[in-house]
Amino acid sequence: MSLRQIELFLPKESADKVEELLQEQSIEAIWQSPISEEKTLVKIILSSQQAEEAIDTLSSHFSSLEDFRIILLPVSAYLTHPSESESSDEEDNNPLPEVELDPESSRLNRQELQQQIDRDLDLNLQHIVMLLISAIIAVIGLLRDDSTIIIGAMVIAPLLGPNMGLSLATTLGDMPLAKKALQIGAFGISLALALSLMIGFFIPINLDIPEIALRTRVRWSDVLLAFASGIAGALSFTSGTIRGLVGVMVSVALLPPLVTFGMLLGSGRWEPAVGAMLLFFTNLVCLNLAGVLTFSLQNIRPGEWWLASKAEKATNAAYFIWFGLLFVVITSIVFWRRTHWV
Repeated sequence: MSLRQIELFLPKESADKVEELLQEQSIEAIWQSPISEEKTLVKIILSSQQAEEAIDTLSSHFSSLEDFRIILLPVSAYLTHPSESESSDEEDNNPLPEVELDPESSRLNRQELQQQIDRDLDLNLQHIVMLLISAIIAVIGLLRDDSTIIIGAMVIAPLLGPNMGLSLATTLGDMPLAKKALQIGAFGISLALALSLMIGFFIPINLDIPEIALRTRVRWSDVLLAFASGIAGALSFTSGTIRGLVGVMVSVALLPPLVTFGMLLGSGRWEPAVGAMLLFFTNLVCLNLAGVLTFSLQNIRPGEWWLASKAEKATNAAYFIWFGLLFVVITSIVFWRRTHWV
């Protein structure tokens, strides 16, 4: 079981109410440490799933207090008294671990997800350099027809954060976060597109290269790949595991078709460029739709009821927009295949 430690600073008279407020929570341990005559530090050990509700409860009761603060820490190890461990072992008659099927129990709490996405959406010099380097490596891989080099570009492409950030902001109804994710995502797309346009203008693009030709047409399997990548990206983000490897899948769906589109457009190859553009937009729409769907199924919602209503409206609007865009893209694909492909 994944544990978290909550630390909150409260006046002494308020600290005594904490245990009563959390009596419905399955708390592993709780204790107080006096800081001064007026202030007390309360420490609570509980499961990661319980932490989200506990923080909401504590915030609703104490947020109006001056200098109120909550710190959430991961617990690497929690050792109980030997007698407690022995008694729990005796009570456990089932040698097989239980399989937890609750989607909420397999994810990080909402507060950790928001902190993580804030770090991922930090636009700095390193982010810009990594975008440029990944685009350059992808161009080289496409021109050399070398899938190994293309995969190398995907490893370093920072494209997971903006897409997951937009999906998370939608399910939380957090419009400032959605705006930030859109801005950083649009900046990354524009930067990679501008670089590939410039390269395509100066370097002739050979459509006989299989890695390039592969990304000038959309197959139905590409739609499934983008959906699978979006779901994997959302699950890895909420579980806090293997995010780097799943980020590769998201980058595979976005960066190669985007770079291919830019190079073909820069070379004046309009018709194949449209095919690459359709592949890119198909992947982009499917990734974000899958992200919103996954976060919704995991019941990621704001703690306050008035924000929950706002989040529900934002999620429904996102479904309408993404499904509408998916319909437009699929219609365009069908039309393009009938008029340009044999």
